[in-house]
Amino acid sequence: MPPTRSFAVLPLVFALQGPAPAQEHSSCLSRPEQRAAIQEGRAISLAAAKQMLRQRLPGELLRARLCFGSGRLVYLLTVLTHDGKVRRVTVDATSGTVIGGL
Repeated sequence: MPPTRSFAVLPLVFALQGPAPAQEHSSCLSRPEQRAAIQEGRAISLAAAKQMLRQRLPGELLRARLCFGSGRLVYLLTVLTHDGKVRRVTVDATSGTVIGGL
């Protein structure tokens, strides 16, 4: 197969892998919306969510987003664990309970 044709397969491979993480939760809150949700008591603070996560998965927080997922507010956290692995974890933003990704 000529090299130019092998590149034509790449979009198909990426399409079969499913939606990108940003597409899965396209309804993430802006900074002002995040502050309002926390002030109104609809979400715990990011610091509280990080503290609860740290008990289950120690490591360095690389990215955090507050989004709507499965009909509720969730924190989508990306963590670099002490063993060098990158893990994506979902935390319920109202209770701080880890609900996915461990």
